[in-house]
Amino acid sequence: MTTADVNDLVSVKNAGVAQTRKSDKLTLLPLVALVVGSMIGGGVFNLPSDMSKGASPGAILIGWMITGIGMMMLAFVYQNLAVRKPNLNAGPYAYAKAGFGPFVGFNSAWGYWLSAFLGNVAYAVAIFSALSHFFPIFGDGNNLPSIVGASLCLWLIHALVLSGIKQAAFVNVVTSIAKLVPLFLFVLVAIVGFHWDRFTVDFWGTGAGSGTGGLGSVMEQVKSTMLVTLWVFIGIEGASVYSARAARRSDVGRATVIGFVGALGIYVLVSLLATGVLRQPELADLKVPSMAGVFESLVGPWGAALINIGLVISVGGAFLSWTLLCAEIPYTCGRDGTFPKWFAAENANGSPVNALWATNLLIQLFLALSFFSRSAYQFFYFIASVAILPPYVLSGAYALKLALTGEGYGAESRTKGILVGALATAYGLWLVYAAGLQYLLMCAVLFAPGILVYVRARREHGERTFTGVEMAIAAAIAVLAVLAAWLMWTGRISPL
Repeated sequence: MTTADVNDLVSVKNAGVAQTRKSDKLTLLPLVALVVGSMIGGGVFNLPSDMSKGASPGAILIGWMITGIGMMMLAFVYQNLAVRKPNLNAGPYAYAKAGFGPFVGFNSAWGYWLSAFLGNVAYAVAIFSALSHFFPIFGDGNNLPSIVGASLCLWLIHALVLSGIKQAAFVNVVTSIAKLVPLFLFVLVAIVGFHWDRFTVDFWGTGAGSGTGGLGSVMEQVKSTMLVTLWVFIGIEGASVYSARAARRSDVGRATVIGFVGALGIYVLVSLLATGVLRQPELADLKVPSMAGVFESLVGPWGAALINIGLVISVGGAFLSWTLLCAEIPYTCGRDGTFPKWFAAENANGSPVNALWATNLLIQLFLALSFFSRSAYQFFYFIASVAILPPYVLSGAYALKLALTGEGYGAESRTKGILVGALATAYGLWLVYAAGLQYLLMCAVLFAPGILVYVRARREHGERTFTGVEMAIAAAIAVLAVLAAWLMWTGRISPL
C-alpha cells in the first residue's frame, strides 16, 4: 500500500464514505490509476536481484503465473466481501474476527500491524541504501550512519503527526511520477538491450550451459520467489476501499482486473528483462536497489543515479504514508475493542498519540537490530510478508465460508464465490508452505507477545478470554515461539 492508497484511507476515515459527493465519484480511468498506484511501491526497484537470488528465468515465470492467479483471486475476495459485508469496514482483520472468532481476528490484526511497521523498516533500509549511491557513507542502508539518518526521519514524522499533520496529498503526485517514469524507461531500454541467449542459457537453473552448480529443483526455485512476489503486492486489499467512491459499482471490478494486470505486467517485465541483461550470479550480487545496477550496465552511471533518485522519492513518500498507516491500525483496533483502549487515545490535535508512540518505538527497535543483519532489506520484508499471511488466508477462508453457507447471497448463484474463495485460500496456504519453517518460527516469536495484549483487551471489556479452541491456538503460538527462541539461541536458525 502506497501514498495514494493511504491518503484515500485517511480521507475515507475523516469524511465518511457515505458523504462522498456525486461530483467526487470516480470513473473507470481514475479507479484504474488508484489500483495501480496502491500496488506498485518500492519493492519493484529490487525485483531483478530478489527474484534471481534463488531462481532461474523459467522458475521466475512460473512464480509470476502462480502469483498472478492467486493475487487475482484475493483481489476478487476483497471486492466480493465489500459487497457481501459492507458493515465490516475496519480492515481485513474484521473478516477474520467475523468468521472465526475474536482471538483469530486479533491475530489477524496483530499480523497486519507487524507487517506494516516491519515494512517501514525495510523501506528505511532501502532509502538509505539508494542514498549511498550519492553518499557512500550510508553503505548498504543498515550501517550506523543509515540508522541514525532513518531514526531522525522517523521521529521528525512522529513530531509532525503529533502536531496534527495527518496527510500531505501533494506527496502522492510527486511519488507517483518518481516511481513510474524510471520504471517505464527501464522497461523500454531493457527491451532494446535484451539478449535472448543470455536469457535462455540456463533457463531452468540446472547449471547446464552456464558453468554453475545449479539452483536446485524448479519447485524449490519457485518457492524462493513467493515471498518476493507477495511483498510487491501487499496492499492489494486496499482496492476494495474505492468501491463506495465509484461512479458505477461495476467499474470497481473492471478497475481491479485492469490495474492488477497492469501492475503484474510491469513486475514480470522488470524481473524477466533483467535476466536477459545480466547473468543470474551478477543479478544476485547487486545491492539495493538492484534495478539501478542493471540500468547502469545498459546506459552508464546516469541510469543508476536516475533509479536511485526515483526510489528515494517514491519510497520516501511511502515511508511517510506507512508511518501514518502503522499508527492507524492499532488506533482503530483500540477503538473497536480488538486492542486495549490505551491504543485509542488521542491528543489535543486528534492524533493517535499512544498508537503512534508504540509503533514508532518498535520501528526504532528494529532499525537498531538491522545493524546486525547481513541482508537487512530482504530480511525485514520477508518477515513483513509472512506476518501479513493470516489476514490474507483468513479473508479467503471467510469468503469461502460465506459462499458455502449462502450468507449474504440470497438467491444468487454461489459457484463463483466458492471457486474464488477456495483458490484464494489455497494460494494463501501455499504461501505459508513456501515461506519456510525458519520465517514461520521467527514470526511466532513476534506473535507471542500479542497474547498478553489480547488478554488485557478482553478483560477491559469483561469478556471471556479464550474458548477451548482459542486456548489451543494460543498455546501453539507460545510453544512455537519458545522453540524458535531456543533455535535462535543455539544458532540453528538466524534471526538476522
